[in-house]
Amino acid sequence: MKITKELFGEIGQSKVYSFTFENESGVKVTCINYGCTITKIITPDKNGVMENIVLGYDQLEDYIDHSPYFGCIVGRVAGRIGGATFELDGKTYRLEKNENGNHLHGGAKGFDKVIWDANIIEHEDMAEVQFSYISPDGEEGYPGNLHMKVSYLLNNDNEFIIRYEGISDQKTLLNVTNHSYFNLSGNLKRDVQDHFLTLKSNEYLELNDELLPTGHVHNVEGTTFDFKEGRKIRMGIESEYVQNQLVGNGYDHPFLLSENHNEEIILEDRTSGRKMTVETDEVGVVVYTSNALPEGVEFYGVPSQKYLGVCLETQGLPDAVNHPQFPSWVLEKDQPFSSVTKYTFSQL
Repeated sequence: MKITKELFGEIGQSKVYSFTFENESGVKVTCINYGCTITKIITPDKNGVMENIVLGYDQLEDYIDHSPYFGCIVGRVAGRIGGATFELDGKTYRLEKNENGNHLHGGAKGFDKVIWDANIIEHEDMAEVQFSYISPDGEEGYPGNLHMKVSYLLNNDNEFIIRYEGISDQKTLLNVTNHSYFNLSGNLKRDVQDHFLTLKSNEYLELNDELLPTGHVHNVEGTTFDFKEGRKIRMGIESEYVQNQLVGNGYDHPFLLSENHNEEIILEDRTSGRKMTVETDEVGVVVYTSNALPEGVEFYGVPSQKYLGVCLETQGLPDAVNHPQFPSWVLEKDQPFSSVTKYTFSQL
């Protein structure tokens, strides 16, 4: 399987390249080494029509100036850290405050704003790009020199796999995810309000006014957060439940997954017939229904609007370092980190 490499743009004297995978079914994934950003995913609808199913831009400048984390890898820590501070072994670390006094998605220059080194690896039935980056000790306030590797792989079974690996020379924090906005209608013809989402999840985290977890874990039963049997995204958007309204009418919430690598996340658009199944090692997924997209811009010629995409951010639970009852994402010195998330594209 082949990968096509092309120049996408330049930042100063540094070149940014795009990499396009294509399998024997015609499924294509295009990404760039700026932020390991996925710019397009082309999949067939129920009639075999090939269309793009993620939000993005044609120009590098738009990713630099206007992107709400479209398609990128976010880290060192995905989500928010309250007060932009944390403690490790009695020492307080102060991070970049880049959202209302809190730390969001790794700071002002997180993994999403880095030009990563890229290495193409071609297999007979799979194509792979390995991105690598060394985050220096003290970057955005985090301790340790962190060696990161992110691998994107596409095979002929229409599976797109993301493998995350990291190791640090000091005890530090690590909680990474991909922040793609999915829209299975194809070429953004419709918003995602009528997409069906199914989650194997019995619990979600309550948020406060700053969109930080309060520490309370709620059962989904009898609420608009119960996706066990599948429901339309619009049910949360139209809900009067305070947690839905708090985030701008919709979802921006962490869900605890009750299973892993067993079709635990399924997104469907029943008009186009597209289906995407997500399986992961991670303990949770943040579901974000693009309640606050930037105004006055276009994505591949389509004007920005609320609910144009849905993010399914597989990761550890946000602000876990300040909630000891949450699963930890503290990374010990010289301890390898690894996590895999797989996306399978099919039709209903």
